[in-house]
Amino acid sequence: MLGYILPLFTVLLALQPLYARKAPFAMRISCGARDNVHTQPTNTLWFKDYAYTGGIPANATLPSKISPPLKTLRYFPLSEGPENCYNINRVPSGHYSVRIFFGFIAESNIDNEPLFDVSVEGTQIYSLGSGWNNHNDELFVEALLFLMDGSASLCFHSTGHGDPAILSLEILQVDDRAYYFSPQWGQGTILRTDKRLSCGAEKPKFDVDYSGDHWGGDRFWDSITTFEQSSDRTLSTKNSIKKTSISPNFYPEALYQTALISTNNHPDLAYTMDVDPNRNYSIWLHFAEIDTSVTGVGQRVFDILINDDVAFQDVDIVNMSGDANSALVLNKTVAVNGRTLTITMHPTKGSHAIINAIEIFEVIMAESKTLPG
Repeated sequence: MLGYILPLFTVLLALQPLYARKAPFAMRISCGARDNVHTQPTNTLWFKDYAYTGGIPANATLPSKISPPLKTLRYFPLSEGPENCYNINRVPSGHYSVRIFFGFIAESNIDNEPLFDVSVEGTQIYSLGSGWNNHNDELFVEALLFLMDGSASLCFHSTGHGDPAILSLEILQVDDRAYYFSPQWGQGTILRTDKRLSCGAEKPKFDVDYSGDHWGGDRFWDSITTFEQSSDRTLSTKNSIKKTSISPNFYPEALYQTALISTNNHPDLAYTMDVDPNRNYSIWLHFAEIDTSVTGVGQRVFDILINDDVAFQDVDIVNMSGDANSALVLNKTVAVNGRTLTITMHPTKGSHAIINAIEIFEVIMAESKTLPG
């Protein structure tokens, strides 16, 4: 019998590399740094500064604790021209999360924050607004896109209000099917992260803080403990959550272990945010039934409305996910004409609605530089 087991074991050992998924490509640059840097507590590697077209290295002041703990940045004086770039080569073809953190030159006046535009692969994706350093999710810009020509071009366009100051760059490979939202998804579109919220969480975290899979792209999840004071309450569990950390989006389990739930006085659960008008937004809603009072199908059912239009009807988390403590993700892409986006969970069976996390992306059509030739 042993003679049969050993050859089989040898074959399986030889085949193991064929079935093991390789680690995703990851390029992190500490702008202005003369040497490679490792940051704690995750011992993350940041390569020394390179691939820039101009600019001046300087010591950095970090706008927030969520900024990478780096000591330098690169800024681009207007005297060097209105546009400056990083052109990074040897990037394998694939789907990527590209993230750019902003900073302040050390000892500069933080009240005089620089305002500038950011483009990726020739497509403008973001314009820094006044007060950006006061909001966690405005300390960086992040976009999901395909890079197919072996390079990545990240450019900063001065608008005449301060010099663009870049703390760090990240180019993190994600699954080729990550965030598939409609037939228009693909090499002609860019998803710019507008908002990621971990509902009921006390502190903002990155995927790495959740022990997330590297193929998730180390997303940043801002924390929110209420949508509106006295309208909801937080809920948490230590139970394991099924159907997490799976392809293609690899959401971490801990994301579903906290939630916001509506109250008797406010049975609807509603989140409202400001948006740019006349844009398309891809909305990803995350649920897991972690309320111990709900154990079966039909005990909690609600409709989901986006700007008062029904997007999903009769959502029953237990039924749709297959069990309590099991993840459910719903996606809807909508056109928004006004300046606000409101997501409402309206109970139709049971008295309360629940939600664990929200992601909102602006859908941007890529310019010609982003499209393969």
